[in-house]
Amino acid sequence: MGAQQSVNAGKAKVDVNVDLTHMLCEALLLPPLRSSGMSFSQIVGRISLKHPSLFGRSEKLDVILDKGINDSNVVVAFRRPRPEWLSQQSFVFQHSMTPEIAVHGFPADNFTRSGSRGINLSRFSFGLELNEPATSNWTSGTSVKFEHIRPVNNQGRSIARDHDGFPLTSSGNLHDNMIILKQESGYADVNDNSFLKANFQMEQGLPLVPKSLTFNRVKCAVSKGIKLGPTFLVASLTGGSIVGDMAPYQAFAIGGLGSVRGYGEGAVGSGRLCLVANCEYTIPLAKHLEGSVFMDCGSDLGSARHVPGNPALRQGKPGFGVGFGYGLHFNTDLGQIRVDYAMNAFSRKTIYFGINGGGGS
Repeated sequence: MGAQQSVNAGKAKVDVNVDLTHMLCEALLLPPLRSSGMSFSQIVGRISLKHPSLFGRSEKLDVILDKGINDSNVVVAFRRPRPEWLSQQSFVFQHSMTPEIAVHGFPADNFTRSGSRGINLSRFSFGLELNEPATSNWTSGTSVKFEHIRPVNNQGRSIARDHDGFPLTSSGNLHDNMIILKQESGYADVNDNSFLKANFQMEQGLPLVPKSLTFNRVKCAVSKGIKLGPTFLVASLTGGSIVGDMAPYQAFAIGGLGSVRGYGEGAVGSGRLCLVANCEYTIPLAKHLEGSVFMDCGSDLGSARHVPGNPALRQGKPGFGVGFGYGLHFNTDLGQIRVDYAMNAFSRKTIYFGINGGGGS
């Protein structure tokens, strides 16, 4: 959902978009209800430049800038034309600046919020992406990239240690370098009565430059939806593991929207392992109105102590969390408006308000 304006400049097209779909989602504590204007911190503005034929041979150039109050992301992608039956190549440059709340943030208000400790991550990467032609229900992609990660404080100065004196990087220096080979595969089987989706990602850190991180990181997600008369039941399971060299920012963060609702971002835990289960039952209430009940749970499987510096233990994160609640979904032409009410294991209540892009479902 947002406002968009397109401007043609020769063969290029500039899209200016204020995107509200990234407002997913500011939590409002009950009691008392306190928004304090923080919802605006989640709004992300997007400007994109698209050129369909940069050198007159159908080479595509995409430049995307996402900017929020606390974070930013710039992506430059150059795509060479290739026959559809061959893998599609893209050369990608990216730089992002994001608050490191999920791992180093401290849980507040009985774990319903995650406060910032003034640690941010500056990431710069460049590399090659190969997307294989889709076959039946499968998609596949491979990428290799160099990544330079630098922790900084709120003033933009490089820092090597957190407030307790523990290293923020794997090397112990002001930055980490890594060369990552990534393989991602997806499966989707969708019809009117059910769907099955699966996604598998594997990242391998290659020791090709001095002091680069060598690791293997795997993440898998499976979701199944079944129509039961006029209602719909969706269950999903997500798991991950990382072995080898590791910096704290690589830990799997558990808690928050898209993980375990009722908790702040990363407030359940952060570890070398993760397992998250979600279940939601949706019931139609009116023509454009749905109601739902849901339950989420997640665990770091006791792996938090294996993260360098053990930030989860120092922040008092429990390592396991359960959240449940109910919600209302309004389907409109501009997107789906969601209002979810969640309670965590500490009986603290949270309201999530969000807008999903696209038409109503």
